Amino acid sequence: MDKAEGLHSLRMRTVDVARRAGYGVQQIRNLERDGVLPPAARTATGHRVFGELHLRCALAYRALAAATGPAEARRIVRAAHRRPADRMLALLDAAHARLHTDRADLRQAQLAARAITAEPLDDVRDCDAMSISELAAALGVRLSTLRHWHAEGLVVPGRDRPGGPRRYTPAQVRDARVVHQLRQAGYRVAPLRALMPRLRSAGRSADVTAALAVRDVDLTARSRALVDAAAALAAVLALTATPGHRPTVRSVPRHVPLAGSDR
Repeated sequence: MDKAEGLHSLRMRTVDVARRAGYGVQQIRNLERDGVLPPAARTATGHRVFGELHLRCALAYRALAAATGPAEARRIVRAAHRRPADRMLALLDAAHARLHTDRADLRQAQLAARAITAEPLDDVRDCDAMSISELAAALGVRLSTLRHWHAEGLVVPGRDRPGGPRRYTPAQVRDARVVHQLRQAGYRVAPLRALMPRLRSAGRSADVTAALAVRDVDLTARSRALVDAAAALAAVLALTATPGHRPTVRSVPRHVPLAGSDR
């Protein structure tokens, strides 16, 4: 028996694939339903029979979900067990490119945050304040973005008089620049709501550094997961390229050994 024949002759129950892939039985059924796994073969009594290709697809999906999110992971694995492989390769290239961009943005944010938080705020004048339109133009964002940050409590400007136009002091301009860099680095609004008050109250630039360090750890984990996914996808491509590969539904004779009877 050659290697390809051995791989395709492997027969597993739903629970076997679940255990090897680190999923629950229902999750494996859901992945098959969603097309992430090719249709399983069925015994004459209707029990699912999975093979090596199904296991490799499940492993690829698990790693990709950690690296790119579930929706993109589904698209990539579906494309992997269909020929030709060009679409899957293009989607994988795009995932690598996005991570590269995220990492480059993070490096820029780290440099900018260090410079911004180190700027002295002594000896400032009233004329150094900025209007909302001036600040939006300086940051390259929309007015609605600054209003959203105001509503979320990230950067709260003052007003010269009740109902008057918003005015951003130099300290608030600095806060807006920090928020802008962190948002560009991928930080969500919720963690920023907790971070910015600490930065304002004590000038704790270390908090910004720590927040960006957490983002760095997350990107590293996603990059490693993408490496694992690539290895699993390579196995999927090898299996789908072999002559014995048939991704369509077929029945399995009663004599094929299966340990157990779960569907």
